[in-house]
Amino acid sequence: MVTTADRMRESLDAIAAREPAFGAAIGRVGYPPPRLREPGYETLLRTIVGQQVSVAAAAAVWRKLEGELGAGCAPDVLLARDFDALRACGLSRQKQGYARSLAELVVSGGIDLHALPADDEEAIAQLVRIKGIGRWSAEIYLLFAEGRPDIWPAGDLAVQIEVGRILGLPARPSEKLTRELAERWRPHRSAAAIMAWHHYNTEVF
Repeated sequence: MVTTADRMRESLDAIAAREPAFGAAIGRVGYPPPRLREPGYETLLRTIVGQQVSVAAAAAVWRKLEGELGAGCAPDVLLARDFDALRACGLSRQKQGYARSLAELVVSGGIDLHALPADDEEAIAQLVRIKGIGRWSAEIYLLFAEGRPDIWPAGDLAVQIEVGRILGLPARPSEKLTRELAERWRPHRSAAAIMAWHHYNTEVF
């Protein structure tokens, strides 16, 4: 699990022992702090609300939703509201479809977000049953809400960019190559992803 600073450091040190370029990156920007979110329905609903909008816009929509539905936007309460009520909060027709898909699966017991399979691929397969949750969103959820240690979102553009920069590659690697390069970092790929984002967001002189 990458849920504490000590575990993050241990995982990155293990990668650096195999990949000296990661050691050099740590020297440039330091160790990233753990990034944790609360597991469960609310975090996934926030993910849906935040898709393709700015952080500020997502926060504004969330405030309106909680004003309409109550704290946490409980799934049964969300399902009881009509299109216009949710539209007034800023949820488009498409996002309402995604939010209702999530709420329906939670209410029906079709998915238990607090008892996802231990196998990462099986957990991803369950999460992508929710409309609007693709592989990347599922990976991000497992990494940040559950702190799983070996999640590798190779389709993330920033991860691709920084893997290329950290390893000194001549061009941004493709998703396929990004996935292949990280095979030797198992079972610590979550820490590598967090390090890539940390490197991406830190000015390096």
